[in-house]
Amino acid sequence: MQILNKETGTWKWGILCLIFLAPFFFLTYGFANHYASQLPNVPSIVYDWEKYIPLWSWSIVPYWSIDLFYGLSLLLCWNKFELKQHALRLFSAQLISISCFLLFPLKFSFERPPLDGFFGLWFDVLMGFDKPFNQAPSLHIVLLVILWDFFRRHSSGQWKYLVDLWSFLIGISVLTTWQHHFIDIPTGLLAGALCLWLFPITAKSPFKKDDLQTLTPKHLKLGSYYLCGALLFLILAYLFQPWGLWLLYPAISLFGVALSYYLVRPHFFQKQADGSLSIAATILFAPYLIFAWLNSRIWTKKHPEDSQILKIENTTIFLGRIPTRSTIQKYQTVFDCVAELPVNSKNSYFQYSSLDLIPLQADQLQRAVEVFNQLMAAASSQSTQQHVLIFCALGYSRSSAILCAWLMQQQHATQVNEAIQIVQSARPWVRLNDVQIKNLNTYQLKLKGSAS
Repeated sequence: MQILNKETGTWKWGILCLIFLAPFFFLTYGFANHYASQLPNVPSIVYDWEKYIPLWSWSIVPYWSIDLFYGLSLLLCWNKFELKQHALRLFSAQLISISCFLLFPLKFSFERPPLDGFFGLWFDVLMGFDKPFNQAPSLHIVLLVILWDFFRRHSSGQWKYLVDLWSFLIGISVLTTWQHHFIDIPTGLLAGALCLWLFPITAKSPFKKDDLQTLTPKHLKLGSYYLCGALLFLILAYLFQPWGLWLLYPAISLFGVALSYYLVRPHFFQKQADGSLSIAATILFAPYLIFAWLNSRIWTKKHPEDSQILKIENTTIFLGRIPTRSTIQKYQTVFDCVAELPVNSKNSYFQYSSLDLIPLQADQLQRAVEVFNQLMAAASSQSTQQHVLIFCALGYSRSSAILCAWLMQQQHATQVNEAIQIVQSARPWVRLNDVQIKNLNTYQLKLKGSAS
């Protein structure tokens, strides 16, 4: 991957980024603080139980330490690509947070008692710059998410645990220094995840298009369903404040899913080379991911088993739903067609990610078959018997269409109907709709050179 290519002298560009970002941070943060302080009334969002949060004076040390890690991170990037993405993450963190501070100003409502000694000195320095405004999302938490991801990526072995421990201390310090109320933390986590997601390092950028698929009425229809769901949660969040504010989370998640359909971008879920989703996508889409997983189990309750489709020499091909960790261990190689759900695979893993309920178009089928052929070549080169699983969320549609296309490409079937019959003979509950069959026919024409 590009991130592994280390370039010398990157730290010099990091200094230039720091020269820009540091003044930008203090100027914008100070402006938002001053703006809120001039307002006649600034509300607070605080839960009753927060009055029991202790004031730990020593936690000012991890609280302040984030400034050191902020500067160091810009000097330790491996190459210019990582530096660019990291700087954009920090810049977007500032833009998102300051925009929220200006649009929805909040105030910290507890009065901190005077503190003496070494720790008290650092509190005094902090109060000289930071007033009790600029609350949600906690910019401290937003930056912490970005820096935690950075330093964990740059650590190995037990150093990762040290990064986790110190990040945890920084995280709780926003409460135990009496700088933030609790609501600022989850909002900060979401904003931080959004910054990671917008500028990924090990996944395709959400700003890039999917060149193999075009927008269809089906995309618009499904996207509209998810958008309606997002609006419903948004309305409920407004009506049932303050506890209803938690419903903003599924609203944000479903809005992201709607965009993935409207913009035809399955890579919004940022599936990694090992089948996992990026930490950013996992956080942002968690409510939807839970729904999608439960949906896959409910629809396949009557047919949870995988189906043996074809045996070729030392390779047996199975078709099924998205597997659990125990199920996937039965296979030496897996082919994943699912964009929206993670897979925990330590086996030989191949993927062609696609959106749920969207028929794969001919170009997509062609590309998926190319990847599946790579899988089969790797499996056939093994001396032992190989069990291969191709799957989608339900094992009914996307994976079935790709397998049908492959059967025709490998001449195990001469017609689309024949390929479908091969699949249905082992898995009779599979039903491909008219659009999927039409796309398979177009793919067959491409095989014969009659379609472009």
